[in-house]
Amino acid sequence: MKISFSFQWVFAIAVVMLSACSTPKNVTDNDINKTLSNYINQISEEKLKEQLGVIASDQMQGRDTGSEGIRKAAQYIVEEYQKQGISYPPQAEGWFQTVPKAYMRNRFNDSDNIWAFIEGSEKPEEILVISAHYDHIGFEGNTIFNGADDNGSGTVAVMELARVFNKAAQEGYRPKRSILFLHVTGEERGLYGSAYYADHPLYPLKNTIANINIDMIGRIGEFHNNGNYIYVIGSDRLSTDLHNINEEVNSKHTKLFLDYKIQRPQRPYDDLLSFRSL
Repeated sequence: MKISFSFQWVFAIAVVMLSACSTPKNVTDNDINKTLSNYINQISEEKLKEQLGVIASDQMQGRDTGSEGIRKAAQYIVEEYQKQGISYPPQAEGWFQTVPKAYMRNRFNDSDNIWAFIEGSEKPEEILVISAHYDHIGFEGNTIFNGADDNGSGTVAVMELARVFNKAAQEGYRPKRSILFLHVTGEERGLYGSAYYADHPLYPLKNTIANINIDMIGRIGEFHNNGNYIYVIGSDRLSTDLHNINEEVNSKHTKLFLDYKIQRPQRPYDDLLSFRSL
């Protein structure tokens, strides 16, 4: 399952960006590496398939921005976080950041970003944002565009990352920096959700150390014959340090083929662009 390979890589990269996790005393570097590998392998393909089956079901009506279907999807995502004992950020009033109709040029009804949060142990004011858009393009007539890959795959990956980081925290391996898990709306209709968050951040952008955006990791692309790869967009254009982290972590832990060819500067429609000023 390609999504599981991608998940493992994102988890490992996130751990390094967070400057590893707090650990019990008298723990060696070898113990830390074993622990990281253990949590990398905690992914539940069964859980991913189950959640993706719901997110991309006909019941969600293609999850178009501002629609009844995307509201159902948002409620499902929140309920899954609640089952895991994961909460919304303490600075927020609830699970949702509403993107107003007016912000979207009155083209769509109000629609919600969703956020969940795990607080860091040593530098909680510093934030890593892990994001994915959960909207798709809805339906036309009797045809529902379910959006399993775009971007149900990224949506459930963020949910699973939150589950594993929360499990690690409960077992004494809390990240040193905080993590904001952000599900944004309106990507397909103009990057509205991510742009709104960047314009109205819950935490100051100067405190946001990086954004990892996950999009379309559920199927094998035309340039590859197996799922043991991931397209990495932006790291070798924006940050030498981030590029080096990618290479080092992949070499030690996930051993995927990192494909940097698709940078697509001519295509402006990716949520990562909303965070380009970080």
